[in-house]
Amino acid sequence: MASLTTGDHHIDGGTPQPLPRSSLALIVSILEPRPPSSQGVVLSIKELSVKTLEDGKAVKIENDAIIVDWNGHDDPQNPMNWSFKRKWAATATASAFCFISVISSTIVAPAASQVAKEFGITNAVVIAMTTSIFLLGYALGPLVIAPLSEIYGRSPVLQIAKLFYLVWNIACGFAKSENQLLAFRFLAGIGGSAPFVVGGGVIVDCWRTEERGKVVAWYTLAPLLGDAIGPVAGAWIAERASWRWVFWSPSIADGLVQVFALLFLRETFAPLLLERKANRMKKELGIPENDQNKIRTAYQSQERHWKRIFLKAISRPFTMLFREPIVQLLGLYMAFVFGIINLMLTTIPTILQDTYHFSIGIAGLHYISLGVGYIFATQISSRITDRLYVYLQRRNGGMGEPEFRLPTLVLGTICLPVGLLLTGWAAQLAASWILPDIGVALIAAGYIFNYQSIQTYLIDAFSIYSASALAAITCLRSLTSFGFPLFAPSMYKALGYGKGATILAVAAIILGCPA
Repeated sequence: MASLTTGDHHIDGGTPQPLPRSSLALIVSILEPRPPSSQGVVLSIKELSVKTLEDGKAVKIENDAIIVDWNGHDDPQNPMNWSFKRKWAATATASAFCFISVISSTIVAPAASQVAKEFGITNAVVIAMTTSIFLLGYALGPLVIAPLSEIYGRSPVLQIAKLFYLVWNIACGFAKSENQLLAFRFLAGIGGSAPFVVGGGVIVDCWRTEERGKVVAWYTLAPLLGDAIGPVAGAWIAERASWRWVFWSPSIADGLVQVFALLFLRETFAPLLLERKANRMKKELGIPENDQNKIRTAYQSQERHWKRIFLKAISRPFTMLFREPIVQLLGLYMAFVFGIINLMLTTIPTILQDTYHFSIGIAGLHYISLGVGYIFATQISSRITDRLYVYLQRRNGGMGEPEFRLPTLVLGTICLPVGLLLTGWAAQLAASWILPDIGVALIAAGYIFNYQSIQTYLIDAFSIYSASALAAITCLRSLTSFGFPLFAPSMYKALGYGKGATILAVAAIILGCPA
């Protein structure tokens, strides 16, 4: 058997052995060529595990390179082993950023008529675009932001992207024409898309598989409530102040979250954290950082270069989208579900003002029905998702599978079409205003069941590359979220609310059952 000679210590190429406390000297002795000894010859030993001495780092020698890893399963530097409070600080920060982005997306809807009046916009499609073009930025931003987060880490990419959003969202409030407003809002949407892909990566980095169901349920609740809170706030701001404050108000809130992120959002991406460890070792040994021949992590290679990494990472979402049937199927269904939600966001004011003759402020209060549906579904999802996972894991011989996250999808495929039919036909027949509200709540509940189930599945299935998988899904769903509100007015005008909703309900069943 090949062996490694280090001073007086002879280690066979198998079992890890404790070594004296002079790790750097040991590493140097491993890296430097050694003459033959009476005990053996220093050879290239693959998969040899040893313990270093400074802090017990688990390293192994592979093709003459030291591979740096965590200090065992309980390494406190591993985000998986962070304290409960520290994990939730990172998760809550990402969730808060999502909340601000959703608020910015929806808060404009009730004020769209004021914007149209000030800029003299008469085209219904352009009026709808003042709200939905933000979501077009959601479609493009993740394709760049997701790979950047897998190169430079979650924290800096998220914070810089949200700073980009902040600048352009403030600029929206100072827009002097419809073209300026649309351009600024699109750019704000690009930055605002960051937490939706990076946040999933943070969950993968910090939480173990059996914990993620409940975490995702609560993580997604805050941003989803933005769909309800944003329009309610926007309606009263539009009625009592200038429409420009629908941009400045969330900008102020985002500034506060930025400060919180600077204080509490630490890097969670394991490959980057291990790379920093390896670089510290290289610095102590006088080895250049770009030298991967002697010390590297399991995620690095000798050909590692940011250009190669970026090209591979930026192509990964498209690869997943075109080569992974499950991503295609779930992506198409989620795109439809998100399109429905954003269609509701732009349709609710029209229904309540034209059919029920409510004022802007009172009509805005009916968005609370979205929040009721979100909270109801989240309470159910958070209680049963992990329990179902553990139950199915036991039945599968203790082996967990990502597919064990999908049972709650059944609830979503039922609630969504029922809610669409109730909302559409109640509005068509001018029935009591409470019926459309119940329908909207069911739509929101279906959205939650579908979104949380699919999000958790993708996180489990694609692990550290979940940001790329989520980017592929986000791109699809954002395109429909942008497009659905544009054709909705024409569809409802031609078919009425009842028939239009029936067509959408049938489509929900056709797409939902295969998923």
